[in-house]
Amino acid sequence: MLKRLNSTKFISIAILSTALFGCSTPTEPVKTEKKEVYLSAVTMASSQYLTLAADEKNREMRDKYILLAAHALLNEGNVGTADKSLQSLGQDITQKPELLAEHKYLSARVLEMTSTYDNALKSLDYPKTWTLPNWQWVSYYQFKARLYQQTNQPIEQVRQLSLLSQYLPSTQAYETNNQIWQLLQPINEHTLLSFRDDIANPIFAGWVQLAYIAKHYAVNPNDLVRKLGSWQQLNPNHPAAAKLPTDLANALNTQPYQPKNIAVLLPLTGPRAVVADSVKQGIIANYMATGDNTVAINFFDTAQGATLAYQQAVTAGAEFIIGPLLQSEVEQLKNTVTQPAAVEAPTTALPATRSVMPVAATPAPVANKRIPQLFLNNADGFTPQDDTFFFALSPTDEAIDAAQRLYNDGIQQPLLLVSNDAVGHRMADSFSDAWQQLTHKPAEIHYYDAGDKMKLTVQEALGVTDSKERIARIKAILTPKIEADFRSRRDIDAIYMISASRDLLLLKPFIDVNFSVFAQPVPLYTTSRSRAESNTRETATELNNLTISDIPWLITPNTETRMVNELWPKWSNSRKRLYIMGYDALDLVGKLAQMRALPGYQFSGRSGILSVQPDGTINRQLSWGRYQRGNLRPL
Repeated sequence: MLKRLNSTKFISIAILSTALFGCSTPTEPVKTEKKEVYLSAVTMASSQYLTLAADEKNREMRDKYILLAAHALLNEGNVGTADKSLQSLGQDITQKPELLAEHKYLSARVLEMTSTYDNALKSLDYPKTWTLPNWQWVSYYQFKARLYQQTNQPIEQVRQLSLLSQYLPSTQAYETNNQIWQLLQPINEHTLLSFRDDIANPIFAGWVQLAYIAKHYAVNPNDLVRKLGSWQQLNPNHPAAAKLPTDLANALNTQPYQPKNIAVLLPLTGPRAVVADSVKQGIIANYMATGDNTVAINFFDTAQGATLAYQQAVTAGAEFIIGPLLQSEVEQLKNTVTQPAAVEAPTTALPATRSVMPVAATPAPVANKRIPQLFLNNADGFTPQDDTFFFALSPTDEAIDAAQRLYNDGIQQPLLLVSNDAVGHRMADSFSDAWQQLTHKPAEIHYYDAGDKMKLTVQEALGVTDSKERIARIKAILTPKIEADFRSRRDIDAIYMISASRDLLLLKPFIDVNFSVFAQPVPLYTTSRSRAESNTRETATELNNLTISDIPWLITPNTETRMVNELWPKWSNSRKRLYIMGYDALDLVGKLAQMRALPGYQFSGRSGILSVQPDGTINRQLSWGRYQRGNLRPL
């Protein structure tokens, strides 16, 4: 009834106004232009929008001004006032999709700044039935993609970007598609498999399928071409169907290495021959398992100099070279092979057998030829070459991989306990640099020395020393004496230990006993360098709840590991890793060209998930395991 009276009143006033104007002296009609208000752009200060909202009688227009004021307040950094404005409006907002969507969007932005990214994501959910202008869908999917990026969920970020691209002009869509492709490159095949059949989002599913095909079939160009053709037929309207990503197109045109004569440069004699023998045995084991008698593998001794061994390999007609192993030898050769090698073509064909070639006099060069080479170590300051690759079991690479693992696990404030030696410092520096890139925050590092000082370092790092000093001061003041327990820090959420295996069995107990009863113990991580040689259940029990990185071959024992243990029972874990390095090196030969042309292509080797960086360095992603109930269980 009240609404009806108000309407009658409004009509009466309108009629009276018309009559008055009709009785007045005729004048030019007054034209009032209604100014259109757009939510898509904030052009004024928040105070101006709030003034307009206070003077506005039209409810929908008033709501628009309040939304624009909240948007302006966020831009001005006044999050609290923006939140209050949105909460007050949320009780009585005009029920139009455009306004409701903007309210959800701005409320999620407030949560992004004041709460957690996960809470922001939960609140940011537009019903599919809403009809919205393109700019709102663009803002929506861009924001969700950013939130998924901040929560380290790349596959969900790709999903949002694939939806976003449908609302963008062609130039921007092309840039977004490139971003999608780059995000898919580090994701492994198994993860891609679980997302490739998303019927609800065919564009997203098409991208995932394409990334899987590129990784799985990159090593075989014929299979890759066939699978890509099938994919294009099934996805004719997909953005990538008309124009494949550049690196995928390059991979199609890249010829794999198919050498029939492979040379291996290793120190076969002298003090380092024992270490090199593990690599040699791994290469031979792979060759025997493959059983390809059309390929010859010849070993050349670098004990008399890597350059001489290289020249002998070239003279013998090598079509691909593996090695050398020692970093000093790699440094010696890195500049030698940056130019095409001067060689003499062999006069007779080599037999398809494995052999250690004798040292021979170096012949005069008669031809130029570049020979692809896989070094078995890293080099500093090298000039990248198309046919040169570097494969190393690098401790610093393991530390970088660990930083990524902790970040993926949601760790925000790790504490590093590191042995005070050269390897420990290098690994800590590498972890810290990687952590800085991931989080824009430095890692907290504490270096310990062996012996009694180790315990003191742990207590200082965990804040126990300060706690005990405070308790001592209070006890000295108060009478009668009081009983008090120390307290450890609560601001750290993980500890990463970089230590030798002999230190770990002391370091972990020190950490365990120096966590106070008032604090929840944090996850403990360590490196393969810390892994105990003993595989007894008693040792594993002492390391319960410790998470460790290592090569997959050692994390998950199998028939191969048991065979190696039987053949070489005295081998340490370090020698076993070198054995697997040799095994993987031979596997890589036929894959390296495609892996470099297609950076997202990953090979699941026994030493880790391997990929090639643009400069030819082999990137190695390790496996992780956790000691539980006296056993090391893969994660």
